[in-house]
Amino acid sequence: MQSAAERVGQRRRPTMTVSPYFVAIVAVFVTCLITANIIAVKLITVGPWVVPAGVVVFPVAYIVGDVLTEVYGYAAARRVIWLGFACNALAVGAIALAGALPAPSFWDGGSAYHRILGSTPRLLAASFAAYLVGEFANAYVLARLKLLTRGRFLWTRTIGSTVVGEGLDSLVFITLAFAGTAGVDFPHLRELILTQWLIKTSYETLATPLTYAVVTALKRIEGVDTFDRGTSFNPLTLRDAPGVE
Repeated sequence: MQSAAERVGQRRRPTMTVSPYFVAIVAVFVTCLITANIIAVKLITVGPWVVPAGVVVFPVAYIVGDVLTEVYGYAAARRVIWLGFACNALAVGAIALAGALPAPSFWDGGSAYHRILGSTPRLLAASFAAYLVGEFANAYVLARLKLLTRGRFLWTRTIGSTVVGEGLDSLVFITLAFAGTAGVDFPHLRELILTQWLIKTSYETLATPLTYAVVTALKRIEGVDTFDRGTSFNPLTLRDAPGVE
């Protein structure tokens, strides 16, 4: 039998409501991030360029990140960015643990498993660092441009933030992953950075009409259009103070 205090505590417990659209967007973001890191082991040709297959889906994470920041604000995007980081770290840890566990003698897929799913500590560090720098730069630039343009000219924010975010992502990853390695001199390093940056930026530029459609629909359905007045842009803080109009 419950006491009076327990019954009062239950009555006062707040009910949390989470938008199903927000949950869906977060799911797409995390899925794109983890998928891109897994398929990046394969190299593909895009015209005259050879790039990791992750470019097929990784730019979608930036498009989703734009939608999150534009509709729900930088504070919400910050939480999702860190959630994506944690989920990716969990996936990497699970893959590494599975690879380290002993396999039965009749299973002959060990070398293939490690070749496709194995990653060196240097590549992992480069990937994690590039993700955090690129995503936070993307969200910051978009939120700032929204204030500067007073919510007008969405295309300037989606493209401008991508130019900065994808540029930093490519710069950090390629530099940390390949600088100083055999056969990769400065001209090759520069070419790799510029190629990835150009392809990813072109990807999102072409997707601008889709971004417009999704943002417009979400703002109408959710009744939310967040302007980050008073929001702390510190990526490490949990303090949220967005202004909604």
